[in-house]
Amino acid sequence: MAQRVTLRKRQPYNTTSSRRRVVKTPGGKLVYHHLKKIATSPKCGDCGIPALRPRQYATISKRQKTVCRAYGGSRCGDCVKQRILRAFLVEEAKIVKKVIKSQQKK
Repeated sequence: MAQRVTLRKRQPYNTTSSRRRVVKTPGGKLVYHHLKKIATSPKCGDCGIPALRPRQYATISKRQKTVCRAYGGSRCGDCVKQRILRAFLVEEAKIVKKVIKSQQKK
């Protein structure tokens, strides 16, 4: 029969803040280890930026919180690449339109 494990905190409900794992101690006893909440990664600003809990961002340096490029803190590399490509193609389309218009005049 399995050994019973008692809760270590006073909060008896199975919520996200009271996640726990059963661990066997060196004495052979089973105890609960309370786990921290899982951090979610920043959305679309996630290139190289670590997934931490909000308070832990205060302890890391600024260079670890941002990326050194255009749109570094808010957009991922793929989005930046797409924006640059789209802007380039729009400009090319304008030039082509201008050339066609000038050829039709002649």
